[in-house]
Amino acid sequence: MLYIFLYGMRDWFSPLNVFRYITFRTALAVLTALFFSLVLGPWLIGKLRRLSLTQQIREDGPKAHMGKAGIPTMGGILIILCILISVFLWGDLKNVYIWTVVVSLVGFGGIGLLDDYLKIARQNHRGLRAYQKFSLQIALALAIGTVLYINPRDPYADVLSIPFFKKWLIDLGLVYIPFSVLVIVGSSNAVNLTDGIDGLAIGLVAIAVLANGVLVYISGHKGLAQYLQVLFLPGTGELTVFCGAMFGAALGFLWYNSYPADVFMGDVGSLGLGGALGTLAVITKHEIVLAVVGGIFVIETISVVLQVASYKATGKRLFKMAPIHHHFELKGWPEPKVIVRFWIIGIMLALLSLATLKVR
Repeated sequence: MLYIFLYGMRDWFSPLNVFRYITFRTALAVLTALFFSLVLGPWLIGKLRRLSLTQQIREDGPKAHMGKAGIPTMGGILIILCILISVFLWGDLKNVYIWTVVVSLVGFGGIGLLDDYLKIARQNHRGLRAYQKFSLQIALALAIGTVLYINPRDPYADVLSIPFFKKWLIDLGLVYIPFSVLVIVGSSNAVNLTDGIDGLAIGLVAIAVLANGVLVYISGHKGLAQYLQVLFLPGTGELTVFCGAMFGAALGFLWYNSYPADVFMGDVGSLGLGGALGTLAVITKHEIVLAVVGGIFVIETISVVLQVASYKATGKRLFKMAPIHHHFELKGWPEPKVIVRFWIIGIMLALLSLATLKVR
C-alpha cells in the first residue's frame, strides 16, 4: 500500500521513482519484517506466556528436551504477521502471485494454528487427527494448484522444468494439479517435521527462501531469464519482495528462537512457511530445485518414513529416533552442534541449487 502511494507521487518528486525497482523494495521488505519481528517479539512472547500457550514435551522424546516445557509456542504468529505487514507495505497488491502465496501462508498457518490450539487445550499432545489435517491441507493446496493451472498469464501452467536441462520441459497436463498438491503439502509437512530443536527449522527456512528469492527474481526478469535460458514467467518477479519479507521475518524470529529458545514457532509457523515455500516453487516451476535447496527437509521426512516402515516391517528401528536430528542428539551431539551442522549442509545445498542456473 505504501509502495503504491509513494510510487504514485513520482511525477511530483522524481527520487520516488526508485520504488519501481523490485530489488529496492525487497531490501525494504527484509528490513521492515526484521524490524517488526524484533520489536513485537518480546510483547508476543509475554502474551503467549500469560495465556499459557506453552510447549508440552512428549515423554517419548529426547530426555534433554524435558527442560523446554513451559516455553511459549505458536510464535509462528509473529512470523506470519511480520511477513504480511512487510508485503502489504512494499509489494504490488495488484499482482495475483503475491495474493496466491499470501493465501498459502495464511491458510496453512491457520491449519497449524488450529492444530496447536487443540494440542494445548486438550493437554494430551493431540491436535487435529491426521486425516483432518491432511484433508484441510490437500483442499487448500488443490485450490491453489487449480488457480495456478487456469491462470491465463502463465504460458507454462502445466509444465515441469528439469534442472540442468534448459530445453527439457515435461507437459503434465491435468496431472500437474495433483502434482502441485503433492509439492505444496509435502513442503509444508517437511518443514513441520524439521521443527524439533531450537532454531533448526527457521534457520533452514531463511537459507531456502534466500536462494528461492534469487531464483524468483531471475524467472521474473526477462533479460536475465533469456541470458540464463530459464523459463521467463511474467509477473513472478514481484514474489522477490515476498521472499525478502519472509527472510527478514525468519531472521527476526531466529533472534528469539536460537538456542536456548525463548519461543517456538509451533505448527502455525512451520506449516505456514512450508506451504509458502512449496507454493513459490510451483509458481516459478522450481519444484525439483526445491527438493535440492530444501534437502534437509527432504532428509528429515525420509528418515521418518523409513523409521515407521522399518518398525512395522521388522519391529526394529533404523535410527535411535526420528526425525533424524533427534538421532544425532541421542548419539551425543550437543543440540547447537546438530543445528549448525545442518545449517552448513543447508547452505551447501542452496549454493548447489543456484548452480542449476548455469550448469545446464
